[in-house]
Amino acid sequence: MFGLGWPEIAIIAVVALLIFGPKKIPEIGSALGKTLRGFKDEINNPQLEDADSEEHEE
Repeated sequence: MFGLGWPEIAIIAVVALLIFGPKKIPEIGSALGKTLRGFKDEINNPQLEDADSEEHEE
């Protein structure tokens, strides 16, 4: 995973916990998940946006 080992991931997790706090981490994870899901949907269905833009040009 990006050339990171377990020690590096643990250090990143501890720093994130110190910066954001334990109550904010799940909210950030949820927002990140929704963003990635939306990005994945757009990548898999690009024709929807193309059809919308063609309708607006006419």
